[in-house]
Parts: sequence; structure tokens; C-alpha cells
Amino acid sequence: MNQSAYTDLVDVLNRSVDTHAQRNLFGTKVDGRWQWITYGDFGKRVDAFRGALAGLGIGQGDTVAVISSNRVEWAIGAYATYGLGARYCPMYESQLEKDWRYITNDSGAKILIAATYPIYETTRDWAGNVGAIEHVFCMALPSEDEASFAALEKKGAANPTPAVEIDPEWVCGFIYTSGTTGKPKGVLLTHSNITSNLNGVSAIFPVDTSDVSVSFLPWAHSFGQTCELHSMLSRGAAIAIAESVEKLIENFAEVRPTVLYAVPRIFNKIYDGLQKKMAAEGGLKQMLFHAGMANAQVKKELEAAGKSSWWVDSKHSFFDSVVFSKVRERFGGRLRYACSGGAALSPEVGDFIDKLGIFVCEGYGLTETSPIVTTNHPTARKLGSVGQPIAGVKVIIDTSVVENKESGDGEIVVRGPNVMKGYHNLPEETADVMTEIGDFRTGDLGRLDEDGFLYITGRIKEQYKLENGKYVVPAPLEELLQLSPFINQAFIHGFNKPYNIALIVPDRLALEKWAAEQGLGSDYETILGHAKTQELFAAQIEQYSKDFKRYEQPRKFKLLSEEFSVDNGMLTPKMSLKRQVVHDRYDADIEALHD
Repeated sequence: MNQSAYTDLVDVLNRSVDTHAQRNLFGTKVDGRWQWITYGDFGKRVDAFRGALAGLGIGQGDTVAVISSNRVEWAIGAYATYGLGARYCPMYESQLEKDWRYITNDSGAKILIAATYPIYETTRDWAGNVGAIEHVFCMALPSEDEASFAALEKKGAANPTPAVEIDPEWVCGFIYTSGTTGKPKGVLLTHSNITSNLNGVSAIFPVDTSDVSVSFLPWAHSFGQTCELHSMLSRGAAIAIAESVEKLIENFAEVRPTVLYAVPRIFNKIYDGLQKKMAAEGGLKQMLFHAGMANAQVKKELEAAGKSSWWVDSKHSFFDSVVFSKVRERFGGRLRYACSGGAALSPEVGDFIDKLGIFVCEGYGLTETSPIVTTNHPTARKLGSVGQPIAGVKVIIDTSVVENKESGDGEIVVRGPNVMKGYHNLPEETADVMTEIGDFRTGDLGRLDEDGFLYITGRIKEQYKLENGKYVVPAPLEELLQLSPFINQAFIHGFNKPYNIALIVPDRLALEKWAAEQGLGSDYETILGHAKTQELFAAQIEQYSKDFKRYEQPRKFKLLSEEFSVDNGMLTPKMSLKRQVVHDRYDADIEALHD
């Protein structure tokens, strides 16, 4: 590293404000125009809000909770809280009231900050009634209202409070796991946990003051918070806060990002969208696209063998200019890196994006590891893997806990300064996942190759055995089915059964378009039950499960009209499938498919 290692998040902010005071930090679109706040102005607002929190009695070890999507005020609240040695506890706007209430109470928060007026209306009476809450404020209220974020900030500016000296081992925040089963657990992360991640990637991931991202991953989740917010800020880079996921393409064109932080779901949509677009356009465009992809594959194979071809390179330049550059323009035309995390990216999708000339860096981590454990990067990458451990982190594969010894897989165990302090007020749950020497047992299945690259193969708890004794890990299989342009979501089940079945949520727009071409009418339920539709999906499942082992392939399926979503409780806020909830909801259908 070119600079001394960071010790805490206050150190990160202070260094960046001192070094990059005049540079843009956060951009927000207001009335159709992007408005930017500089590092210097952000630092002043953090100082003011820190004074306000101190005036309300917040000090070392206290908790400030926030219910908000990404916005400048979110970051101001976070860094102001860190500067008092206090703890920041973020929640998602999309969570249910019962989850907000539980987390607010469990975290012992003294102050709650709501992003929107509807959230404020729901929570304004929590002061004195829920947990330790003493005050509730709102970012959306006018500055004249004493309960507004703006009024609080103004008060703090008149009563400045310097940052305290931070012990790196102090907890800087809670991040509550989404909880695919049971209640969410508050993961306690220290300043040194997070800064060890920043230090670990600083030498291998070349982001600097010329870089800008379009932020849409929630900072309430560890991937968005550490990998984008803290990391970009530590490099003097800029972050434009997306208006919404629906307006991402528009925002990309306006901001022209150089770095993209996304989860596989986004990359899958890119893959699916381009496949549909090429199929719809057909003719010369489709022919050129497929020819360009085939040539890109040859080029990659030659490079892997340490060879090159003038003819292949010339064709690649042509296809890049005529075809691939047009695709990259949808991202603004300047994208250097696309960082994927949060779940495993399909090798097929990663390879596809890579051939378009977008360098994909897939990594692996968990909330409990701050989150980065491993990552691919520009000087060491294997598509299909999640990279090598970052500096200071060691990955151990424990094969003793896996029943299927023939697989060569084991539980991924993590050792390093990024491992959490523990789960808040849950000593037994903490003991269940931590070894005596402080290693973290992830519950994930994986293997290391001869070069130290990690491959994720599933979750131990999701692994099940068919009636014939064969083991199945469903999540990777579901990801492959979801590459079909007609399949939006998939759920595979076969525990203690003779074969696997699948619940399929179709891509409604694609299916309705197809149904109109087939003359099947417009009633969606009728379309789902039509024999032609059943034939279509039987063929799609057969095509996209061709690389499954024979016993893994679903023999029967059912089409569902309702998406798995956060609102209906079948997805977590970070879009992980709540398998038990889906199973319980569709228990009768699952049993009928197994009859």
C-alpha cells in the first residue's frame, strides 16, 4: 500500500476529507439534475451532526438506528455516530414494521432516524414506548420542524463536538442478518473489522479519484456498505446515488460510472435482457452478436494458452466497435470493473459479461466477515471462482462436517481480522459459529484449488439427500434454471424423495408475449395452465438443466403466478430465498408433484 493502513472509520473519513476536500463525493438527482456534495462539505455536515448527537447524549457504546435507503443523510448519520464511538444500526425501508420494532428494541437504540414521512408516522410514537428509544427524527420533514434531520444538523453546527479517539476494537455498527430462518441476528462489527477489509483490498483493486459508481446496493447490507460506501470514500472516488433500480439504465447513461457494484441478480438480468433483445431483433444484428461472442471465446482460449492471433484480434476489434461497445454504452461507456457479490454468480453469466468487455470481479463474503473473504481482481482471476483470500485472511476447508465425502467439498471456515465480534446478546448462537480460536464457520460449502482460488458449491443446511442416497445442493441448480428467458425464479425440492421437483415463477412479460404469438389469450392463469405453456416450460427446464447430474434434474414442475418477494415473506431484503417459507406456502403442491 502507498499509505499507512487505516485503523478506524473516523481515520478513513478524516484522511479523505483532508486529501480530497474539493472533490465530489455524493451525487443525488434533484429536479432532473445531478447535484454533488464535496468531501469537504460532507465532512462539515458530519461534524455538525456529530455535535447534534452529542447534544442528545449519544456517546461511546450507544446506538443510533436508521430506517433508510441510500442517501447523503444516511452516510452523515453513520460517520457522525462513528465519531462518538457509538454504533450505527441500519434497517431497510422495505422491511416490515415488526422487523423495525424488533431490531430497534434488540439493538438498544436511543435515537431512531426515519427516511420518509410514512415511516416517521409509523415510528414517531416509539420514543419512550419501544426499547430504549428517546427521540425519533425524520429526513423528509421541513427544516422548521424540530423533528427534522435538517433542524438537528443546524443545532449541531452551533454546538460542534470533536471526534473522540477511537479504539479500533470498539463496535461501530450492527448489521442484522436478514434471517432466512428465525429472527434476524445483530452482527457486531468493529472498526478494525471493516478497516481490515479496506486495507486488504487497497493494494489489489485499483480504484482512485477518477472513479465513480452508481449506488443501488443498500448500505444497510455489508456488501454495499463496506465495498462501495467505505471503500469508495477511502479512495477519494465519487458515488452517485441511484434514483431507483428501475431508473438504473438512465442513471448509468447520465453518470457514466467506471465501477459497478452489483449482486448476481443484476448480472442475470443483463444476460437475460441481451439474449431476449438479440432473439427479438434476429437477422444481421443477431448474427454479428453471436459471431462476436464466438470470436471472443477463441481470443480468451488463446490468451489462456499464452498465445495470440492477428486475425482473431482484428475480428475482435471489429466486433467490439460494432457490437460490444453499443452494449457497454448502456452503462455509460466507461465501465472498467463490475464487482459481483452477495451470492454465487453463474459461470455462464460471468463469462458472457466478460466477453462484452466488462471486467467481472466476483468475490465472496458474509455479514459476519465484514464482508470480504476472497475476491478476484485484475491481476488474479478465474471465472467461476470467487477469488483468493484477501491479505490477512485465511480460508480453511473443513471436510469433517460433510457427509458426502466423495464431493471433495467442505465447510468454509474463515480466520482473520475481518471476523465479527459476535452476535448481539446471543452467546449460544455466537458459540455455534465460532471456534475456540475465533475462526468463523460460514455454513457454506466450497473447495480450494491448487492456486488458492475458492469455489462455492452450496449451503450445508440447504443440502439434502434424495431417497436413493444422492446429495443435492439446490441453489446453484436454481440459478442455472433462472438463465432461461422464460424463468424468473425457481425453487427445487427433493428432500427424502425419489426425485427433484421444481416450482417455477415465469418471467411474466416474456410469457405473455409468447402466449400472444401463440394465440393463447390474455388471461394469465389460463396461460399458465395451457398445454402449450406446459410444453414450453418442460423444454426450458430440460434445456437449462442439461448440465445437471441426471438425479438432480427436476422430473415435474408447477408454474406459479405469484413472485417470491420481500413483501410476501419469501425473500429476505437482500433477495435470498427463504426456503422454509416457500416450502410451507406450497407444501400441498410439492407433495402433489412427488405423488
